Amino acid sequence: MNIRTNILLRVYLAFGLIVLLAVAVLVRLCQVQYIQGGKWRAMADSLSTRYMNVEAVRGNIYSVDGSLLATSVPEYELRVDLFAGGIQEDQLFNSKVDSLALKLASFFKDRTAKEYSRYLRRARQDSVRYLLLKRRVSYQDLKEVRTFPLFNVGKYSGGLIAVQQNKRVLPFRALAARTIGYKNDNVSNPVGLEGAYGDYINGETGKRLMQRIAGGVWMPVNDEAEVAPKDGADIISTIDINMQDLAQNALEKQLIKADADHGTVIVMEVNTGEVRAVANFTKDGEGIYKEKFNYAIAASQDPGSTFKLASYMALLEDGKIDTNNYVETGNYKIPGHTIKDSHGSIGTVTVKKAFEESSNAAIAKLINTHYKDNPKQFTDHLYDIHMNEKLQLQIPGEGRPVIKNPSNKSWNKNMTLPQMAYGYEMQITPLQMLAFYNAVANNGKYISPIFVREIRRLGSPVEQFQARVIKDRICSEETIKKLQEMLEGVISEGTGKQIIYNPLYKVAGKTGTAQVADDNRGYKGKRSYQASFCGYFPADKPKYSMIVVINNPKKISYYGAFAAGPVFREIADRIYASDMRMYNPVSEYIAGNVGMPRAKSGQIKATKKVYHAFGLKPLFASNSEYFNAVDDSGGLVFEESNTPKGTMPNVKGMGLKDALYLLGNVGLKTRIKGSGKVVAQSIAPGSRIGKGLSVFIELE
Repeated sequence: MNIRTNILLRVYLAFGLIVLLAVAVLVRLCQVQYIQGGKWRAMADSLSTRYMNVEAVRGNIYSVDGSLLATSVPEYELRVDLFAGGIQEDQLFNSKVDSLALKLASFFKDRTAKEYSRYLRRARQDSVRYLLLKRRVSYQDLKEVRTFPLFNVGKYSGGLIAVQQNKRVLPFRALAARTIGYKNDNVSNPVGLEGAYGDYINGETGKRLMQRIAGGVWMPVNDEAEVAPKDGADIISTIDINMQDLAQNALEKQLIKADADHGTVIVMEVNTGEVRAVANFTKDGEGIYKEKFNYAIAASQDPGSTFKLASYMALLEDGKIDTNNYVETGNYKIPGHTIKDSHGSIGTVTVKKAFEESSNAAIAKLINTHYKDNPKQFTDHLYDIHMNEKLQLQIPGEGRPVIKNPSNKSWNKNMTLPQMAYGYEMQITPLQMLAFYNAVANNGKYISPIFVREIRRLGSPVEQFQARVIKDRICSEETIKKLQEMLEGVISEGTGKQIIYNPLYKVAGKTGTAQVADDNRGYKGKRSYQASFCGYFPADKPKYSMIVVINNPKKISYYGAFAAGPVFREIADRIYASDMRMYNPVSEYIAGNVGMPRAKSGQIKATKKVYHAFGLKPLFASNSEYFNAVDDSGGLVFEESNTPKGTMPNVKGMGLKDALYLLGNVGLKTRIKGSGKVVAQSIAPGSRIGKGLSVFIELE
């Protein structure tokens, strides 16, 4: 054999071995893939584990008075490992499965006992290790289910697996639902307090070791999470649940009556800027209204006549007018348009009267006359107090205010300025308008409303909030006083007198009516109106500010006083009636007779208690249990009432209860006539008596 043949032989041998090895690998691969595939796939599934996130319990949201607005309630998904350690034996399983099925059918009432039995037996035959039994089970129900046959073998060996899931619950249901908001993984934009403070409320997720079993199902390895989740922090909101309930009921009732498209109410505390109630309703059917959109903070529209307050502020602050100046309220013509008053001209009146009667022509004429040559001077007032900027609220979704200035392309040199004067060609949300009125009530201090007072974790404050001061003073003190007087005049003398005036307390505010633009057709399309009322109360010492907006009322007058006024009046009346701190102090008058108040004769202990409740300190000459009151010209004298045993007691002047007690104690049978206090007794006081004797007493 030569060298060449030797080399070729070795090459062929090596190549043959490689081919043989490749064929062996291929055969083994086919054997593993097709013959033993099921076995190895099951084994791979059983050995596949990973750590998965465990959702933390979300923090609670509370109202300002401690009422629970939103909370997380644990609920459980029940699953069964039909081959758990305690029930692996077929004999044990078969002997108790029917009893378990009977219990499950009786408890959940969603299947019959036979259906449950077949369901469990079939799953056992299929070697199911993570069988779904029931979703959304409460903790109390879980405790009961744990006592059922098979499951009561042991917490881990009985086969019952409870997977905790947290359900968000609103105890007051629809109350403040839009302000509370919600968390939804499918919604990218945050909604309400739930969305804005999600980083606090959500808490920190934990970790749980999960095992993948046949069918791609992940099953927890242990009953408890390896890394426990950290509960979320609690939010203390500024919402008052009673005011919220009141606002929603009053608004919904008026929307139904008016057959309006939608409406909103906001109640805010003047000094703190804390929002006490926010109600938003949208028509969802005939006579049905639901919270679908937060108009209070997001709906930017022409405010209408409520904006006139800002126009008069600019005029007064610049010294252009005074409240006692006179102005003509007749039709005011500008190029391309005539501005009219809805109820016709009221002639030549004072500026204050023109405001009280909400004259469009008057304010348009005043603004156009004094600022036509320099409109920027007017708009600078609005920009200077930041009315063109967002309020930077604590919850998302605030609409951007649109306040034009002469540099805007849409500025019309003939029409924009006079129409801005009475609330057109601009966009402002109801809350932004309320914040401005609140500044007037707050003696010029302009603050941004807040919805959250505090964040707490385990009862300890994490962060506290106060209203941001937008501007310390929106105008001079003199102008503020005049604006306040004008707002009070609207209620006492003007458009709000008929509906909103209440003789028990003062209200200050302004009615508003605005035509709403019809999409792309503008104001030339189908006419619809927005009615509003914005103000504060009590006017002499403002505590709360409020705005009511009713959009497109069809069955009642669309003017602000008639559509929005009743809602404002109802809410303000109820709030005032329930808050004693807003009452005016009652003058105290001391009567000429300074003696003790008259009292019936009777038990001294009860009488002392009543006197103590009134802050009086009567002096008694004796320590006996009962006394008699004797009236004389000097007031009341209290006599000791100690009756010797076997003698008739003196019950004159006593109430029936005390008289019966004393007479019964000495063994007498009492007959009664009349009501009130005892004026006569048939047996004279001090007379000898015996048990069982009858006595007659007369009361008046």
